Amino acid sequence: MDRRTLLASGTAAALLAAAGVWYSTRRPGETSIANITPAAAEGVDTSGIVEMTLGSDDAKVTIVEYASFTCPHCANFHKTVYKDLKADYIDTGKVKFIYRDVYFDQFGLWGAMIARCEPTRFFGISDMLYDQQKDWIGDGDPAGIADRLRKLGRIAGLENDQMEACLADEENARALVAWFQENAKADDITATPTILIDGEKHSNMSYADLKAILDKKLES
Repeated sequence: MDRRTLLASGTAAALLAAAGVWYSTRRPGETSIANITPAAAEGVDTSGIVEMTLGSDDAKVTIVEYASFTCPHCANFHKTVYKDLKADYIDTGKVKFIYRDVYFDQFGLWGAMIARCEPTRFFGISDMLYDQQKDWIGDGDPAGIADRLRKLGRIAGLENDQMEACLADEENARALVAWFQENAKADDITATPTILIDGEKHSNMSYADLKAILDKKLES
């Protein structure tokens, strides 16, 4: 397996419900980070979640990427495939790109909450999260991860109060988890990264392979 597996069997909701509680990193004098169990996201209204997109709405081809900020294979895809995809196809108006979060753990959710704190900065912060993935995840200590995510957000131009409000927003966290569950179930997402090209599902691939698929579609 060359990518991180989301589901061994069943639905994303079933897997996450079995994962147990996601703990916050609250320490004395600090604002707590939203602590949401996956099961608590069931039946939540997700209509307010913003779809993160790049490129022209009139593009001939639409790509949807399912990825997690804590997935090493997603970070590699971002480095070796996405940046060329963006330059050659998204920025040139040939492809509309949609990014959808997958949450394997609370850390991926926290990263998404920082990235989504100011939607206009989402893709810039996403670049930082993937490029610096090993650094902000570190040894996996939750308090350390939270502090490094805050530092990353400050570098990206977010204000401290703004970030604390975003990280403590349990209603939004619950909606994000529910939104992820809905998308994963609807598109049968079993691993990351997963790429949908005009609705057709593909696993992780090289840029050369992706380019061949896109060029064929654009020529037809």
